[in-house]
Amino acid sequence: MTLKIYNSLSGEKEIFTPIHDHNVGMYVCGPTVYSNVHLGNVRTFMSFDFIYRSLVHLGYKVRYVRNITDAGHLTDDGDVDNDRFVKQSRLEKLEPMEIVQKYTVDFHKVLEVFNLLPPTIEPTATGHILEQIELAQKLIDKGFAYESNGSVYFDVLEYNKRGLNYGELSRRNIEELFANTRDLDGQNEKKNPQDFALWKAASPAHIMRWNSPWGEGFPGWHLECTAMSTKYLGEKFDIHGGGMDLKFPHHECEVAQGKACNETEPVNYWMHANMLTMNGQRMSKSTGNYILPMELVSGKNDFFEKPFHPTIVRFNFMQAHYRSVLDISNEAMVASEKGFQRLMEAMKVLSNNNFPTAEVSTFDVKAWKEKCYAALTDDFNSPILIAHLFEAVNFIFKLKDGKETITENDLQELKTLMNDFIFDVLGLQNIEENNNEKLDQTLQVLIDLRNQARKSKNFDLSDQIRDRLLAEGIELKDGREGTTYSIS
Repeated sequence: MTLKIYNSLSGEKEIFTPIHDHNVGMYVCGPTVYSNVHLGNVRTFMSFDFIYRSLVHLGYKVRYVRNITDAGHLTDDGDVDNDRFVKQSRLEKLEPMEIVQKYTVDFHKVLEVFNLLPPTIEPTATGHILEQIELAQKLIDKGFAYESNGSVYFDVLEYNKRGLNYGELSRRNIEELFANTRDLDGQNEKKNPQDFALWKAASPAHIMRWNSPWGEGFPGWHLECTAMSTKYLGEKFDIHGGGMDLKFPHHECEVAQGKACNETEPVNYWMHANMLTMNGQRMSKSTGNYILPMELVSGKNDFFEKPFHPTIVRFNFMQAHYRSVLDISNEAMVASEKGFQRLMEAMKVLSNNNFPTAEVSTFDVKAWKEKCYAALTDDFNSPILIAHLFEAVNFIFKLKDGKETITENDLQELKTLMNDFIFDVLGLQNIEENNNEKLDQTLQVLIDLRNQARKSKNFDLSDQIRDRLLAEGIELKDGREGTTYSIS
């Protein structure tokens, strides 16, 4: 089927045509690692994980690049001494790169918990300082940027004078931008207030700094993504993704930098995931309507009645289209848990039952398959795909009760498709299987401890481990091949 993607640049769904047949270059703006990743970020990264999985399932070879922003991210007040990394390092009394390492590790752990696949390439801003300096110099040479007091700025007015259109992605009028933009730097370095930094001069107190042709400083946030995306995907690539909040100014600046530098649209399809709310309100630390991802999983919060397994959270997130606002609540999470349990019970029935096959199926598997792929190829419509999966769930339970029939070929295809869509594409996990896996690992640890106790002739401990397990219904059996167990 033809894949259609909603392109934020055109405001329409467009037929997806990759630059190189069967190959996709996709760049997604990654985290700024100065604090714990928040739940809204997880929703964005999960949306693009689903898109990545879908593209792979549809037969594309995907180079998925997601960066780590570990330098040059100023707060909204524009104060060069209020860099988020530096500020956090002072609060925690750690070096800035210790902050980077701490929260990069946290980011990876959280995404692994929610079963997100790693990107193909994960570059860091600090690992590409040279490329950013070269890019800034190229923009100066082309007349699109200028140096001022050791800083380099992109000249938005010059960009528009040459017939280009700053504001095309976010649909902002340049005259309105000129009228409404304030110079937050307060240093009168810019020609125009709306000009944005490509490189910032470091003050004496600024810790994160690198040498450049303009003096010691650090890169501008917007420049980082242009430097890294073009290095790994080329001057023009297929998909650029990120949260809706990045459309302006971040992605708008990326468009301008790419076009000014390389004289071409840098990206064919801009994709933006929408925001996450909780209990109908925007999530915000200042209002207290805020929860971290692992607080939702652990149950250590004041908003949800109990812990929710990461795959339940993922299932809940997948029930909203990536371009729609998703509101989470206790009621919605409980409903998702019940829906997921029904889905897994159907998969268990499908896997474990030897259904009597018939000459004719009462369920049109071919038509159902087409509907599933129609949803997937219609801008990755996960809620519609899930709705179709539950059509199959209802059929499976009726099949179990002998109220429906299915042919052998249809049964095998249904099993394959359900497994592919649920586990490979949606990225859900079978909680029961995971629990069994953890039980196996835990018991193996106890068996190893018992074996060590026996080798050191600590028979009291060895017998204690065996007897405690037996009391819990787990019998250890020693044999030539080692120790095995059975559960009664």
